[in-house]
Amino acid sequence: MIPVIPKSTTRSVLVVGGGTSGNALTVLLRRAGIGVDLVEASPDWKASAGSGITLQGNALRVLREVGVLEGIEKDGYAAEGVAVLAPDGTVLHAHEELRTGGDDLPAHIGMRRPGLQQLLIDQVRASGAGIRLGTTATAFQQDAEGVDVTFSDGTTRRYDLVAGADGLGSATRRMIGITDRPEPIGMGIWRAPAPRPAGVRRTEMIYGGRCFIAGYCPTGEDTVYTYLVEPARDRASLAPETYADEIRALADGYGGVWPELRAAFTDPKAVNYACFDRHLVEGPWHRGRIVLVGDAAHACPPTFAQGAAMSLEDVQVLAELLSSGDDWDAASLDRLLTDYHARRLPRVRMVVDASVQLARWLLDGVRDADVPGLMFRTLSALKERP
Repeated sequence: MIPVIPKSTTRSVLVVGGGTSGNALTVLLRRAGIGVDLVEASPDWKASAGSGITLQGNALRVLREVGVLEGIEKDGYAAEGVAVLAPDGTVLHAHEELRTGGDDLPAHIGMRRPGLQQLLIDQVRASGAGIRLGTTATAFQQDAEGVDVTFSDGTTRRYDLVAGADGLGSATRRMIGITDRPEPIGMGIWRAPAPRPAGVRRTEMIYGGRCFIAGYCPTGEDTVYTYLVEPARDRASLAPETYADEIRALADGYGGVWPELRAAFTDPKAVNYACFDRHLVEGPWHRGRIVLVGDAAHACPPTFAQGAAMSLEDVQVLAELLSSGDDWDAASLDRLLTDYHARRLPRVRMVVDASVQLARWLLDGVRDADVPGLMFRTLSALKERP
């Protein structure tokens, strides 16, 4: 458990958004003795947690600092490598993965997203942070010494810093005048949980057939997280009650364990559909005392399974800088936030560009692309601490 730290501190931070990055940032800042309030728009903190997630080693490295690694290892599944299959289920290639978090951590752990969210929620609550659910920040008014934040319930409070961890559609980003927006790249992904077929102990992917990618990742002793990637559709044309029918249709024709997985897709509410976007704020990630974290600043297709890892690395670097002991006067804080951007941008850009490149090779049907080389170069670089 994270010890509860008294709020009698001269430094205060508002974290906007109670997802993976916002929760992790809250815990690390509280551990450093900084006062934190967290606001989350949804009244149900777990409502939009999603189906499954692949946590690469560099994500696990940060989550260990947050204090949830033991729970992840208990509830998730440390997969035994990765395999590429033919559409009929024949294994074409299998390999061990690079351990991007270091040799003392698994290459990756798959787990149910609601399980990860609950572990993080428990840590936030134990940290002593102020928590307000069903609440948004609606206006910021800042000066050289702080930020006055107006909330959706009409209340106002002053903070030394605001961290916008409110996702791809970040209202914080818009309110501080950063005009960069996510750009669709032309792919969509269907995701759903399913019972884990006997013998599935690793992540397995098929490139080709009805979809660009058909894959699954074990998320526990009894569950897997499945995904099928296709050309993007207009979400407005998709009726949520047909989601199970849609994912079953896409899975039809794949061999191996796919008939067993396909039979489990019966509940449309358990199926999620999303489009792939490229997003990277190249310029500064802060305006005065308001700074962006995670998907609010960058996002990429999940072709490297690095979205959560990049967001968590943001949190680690930002928390380290903010707890360094430097003053938080206007000039010093601007320097800290500029350093944060300088440390994160090259690494994030590398991952975003590599993830998009893999997606575009698939979209364009490129047969001789150096996929292994790109993956090796990118993942090798991620072994270095951010």
